[in-house]
Amino acid sequence: MKIEDEIQQKKFKDDHQKLVVNLLYTSNWMNAHFELLFKGSDITLQQYNVLRILRGQFPNPSSIKLIKERMLDRMSDASRIVDKLVAKKLVIRKQSDSDKRSVDVIISDLGFNLLQSLDVLDEKSKELLKSLSKAEITELNNLLDKLRG
Repeated sequence: MKIEDEIQQKKFKDDHQKLVVNLLYTSNWMNAHFELLFKGSDITLQQYNVLRILRGQFPNPSSIKLIKERMLDRMSDASRIVDKLVAKKLVIRKQSDSDKRSVDVIISDLGFNLLQSLDVLDEKSKELLKSLSKAEITELNNLLDKLRG
């Protein structure tokens, strides 16, 4: 559906403004779909992102700094997210052996099991892109990479 119809706006100042609005609207649209996918899983999209980062780093521990650098939402409070994951026993946090000022975080077996049960979400998320061909998906990826410079 066209952005004009989605937000009931007939005209934009120019194509640049339309693109910015379209990107923001589409990002929020996708986030809303992901929130629905996570409903009932007892974790948020940001927590899922941290668990995936830790799974990718395993068996090596990760610092809060590394987690923050790799998060999709860089404005998230990585320390607070890790605290919540520790409380749920999905990750283990301990003082770093190499730097006493730093904290090491590693995914727990429970965290691995939860991620494995949520791997089906990757397939479900493809439904959001079903209207695009493989070539269009590749081109959109290239354009978005180019946009970010």
